[in-house]
Amino acid sequence: MKLTQFVTACALASAAALTQASPVVWQDFSLTGLYGDNYEVGTEDRTTVTAEYAAKLKYADVFFFVDQQVDGNEDHSTYLELSPRLSLGEVSGKKLSAGPIKDVLIATTWEHNAGYRQNQEFNNFLYGVGFDLDIPYTQYASVNFYRADNDILKDDYQMTITYGVPFKLGSEDFLVDGFLDWSTAEKGDHASELNWTTQWKWNVGKHISPKTRLYLGVEHSVWNNKYGIQGVDQNDVSALVKYHF
Repeated sequence: MKLTQFVTACALASAAALTQASPVVWQDFSLTGLYGDNYEVGTEDRTTVTAEYAAKLKYADVFFFVDQQVDGNEDHSTYLELSPRLSLGEVSGKKLSAGPIKDVLIATTWEHNAGYRQNQEFNNFLYGVGFDLDIPYTQYASVNFYRADNDILKDDYQMTITYGVPFKLGSEDFLVDGFLDWSTAEKGDHASELNWTTQWKWNVGKHISPKTRLYLGVEHSVWNNKYGIQGVDQNDVSALVKYHF
């Protein structure tokens, strides 16, 4: 194991340990089903089931998801991310807000991909600094800056933006949320990537009961230089159903 992998693994373990020790402020678990037919790299059609867990704790927050995907050739693959972040404001007891910045955090992520073919498997470890943002009309917003210790590509840098914007049309509730990943190029190895994925969702669950969150909608994925392959650009719209437990 490289030193950076060891350091990142320690940071992930430390953040996860503090996450476990912190009182839970809120937590959420959901399942999502997606189907799209305009994917790049491999078959065009994919069916994906995603399990997600997110929690806010006193000293940290954590986000975890796992994708189980089946393509048009009936090949299965599994991809997961675990992203614990440690709040420097809560740990230090000092207010670290300034302007639109609400808090400063140590940000870590473990990315794991597995599939039937050996060359699909990798582990990436990301570590850096994150900022929670206070932006009008958003339910949440953050930006993280990472150094990426990549398994099968040269190491690079990544910026990740996440956001959620709820709104109403008449009496109906809608939510637009998603992320934008941008990573740097490494000469002779891989191109710079941009993955902007947004979900546009309507909460039909409120017509079942006031607290039911069952969403129907679409996921729009714009992925330039997918997997770092120059000129491989994806623009896919997938049908979506999502249920929060």
